[in-house]
Amino acid sequence: MRIVVADTAASAARLAADLVEDFITAEPRPALGLATGETMEAVFAELVRRHRARGLSFAGVRAYLLDEYLDLDRQDPCAYRNVVHRLLARHVDLGAGAIHGPDPHAIDLDAECNRYERELRAAPIGLQLLGIGSNGHIAFNEPGSPLDSTTRVVALSEQTRAENARFFPAGQAVPTRAITQGIATIRAANQLVMVACGKHKADSVARALEGPVTSEAPASAIQLHPNVTVVLRASAAVGLSESLRAGAP
Repeated sequence: MRIVVADTAASAARLAADLVEDFITAEPRPALGLATGETMEAVFAELVRRHRARGLSFAGVRAYLLDEYLDLDRQDPCAYRNVVHRLLARHVDLGAGAIHGPDPHAIDLDAECNRYERELRAAPIGLQLLGIGSNGHIAFNEPGSPLDSTTRVVALSEQTRAENARFFPAGQAVPTRAITQGIATIRAANQLVMVACGKHKADSVARALEGPVTSEAPASAIQLHPNVTVVLRASAAVGLSESLRAGAP
């Protein structure tokens, strides 16, 4: 595992964007796994800037969603497919049909989860972007999620819903359910890049990187992956041991 500590959120976003740029420019038809959330907004903005300023091309990139809310209208701006379109896809040269994700409106959700799992494994994902929740979740794998879990419907914890409420208009309820890639699905990607900013993430980051690998800290499963880069703003790294922080480039 490689850990990189950045002084600011902007520099953390640049470091994550460097890894994405290296990946999509090296592969002929790269399959890129996309996370969402506040941390990823800065990463997307930096990728858009590079597209406009330097001609970084996303032609040929296939993008795959990490998770998606259930029980939202198709046009709801909070649906993750729409978030990715608004913040990234419409600003760069991603081809038509380049964004893949589960269909949250499928009649048979279990069958849809199985379909998306097969699609992800067939892709396969070359680089998967990840955030981390303050309770240690990755994607929507809440504490208690099995480490061998695959794509499935999950119930969202009250903590996750409360933290995500800021992304929804006042008065709109945060969904209680979502489709998420499982922990085993995420680990099947060739490369993982986790990004975390903010002191409120420091405890979950420390448990993920230095604690035992356990279903109660789902992000700890990244310790089992052979190719992981963790990009942290300094405030998110304060819970790490001195030895681990000292080893960060």
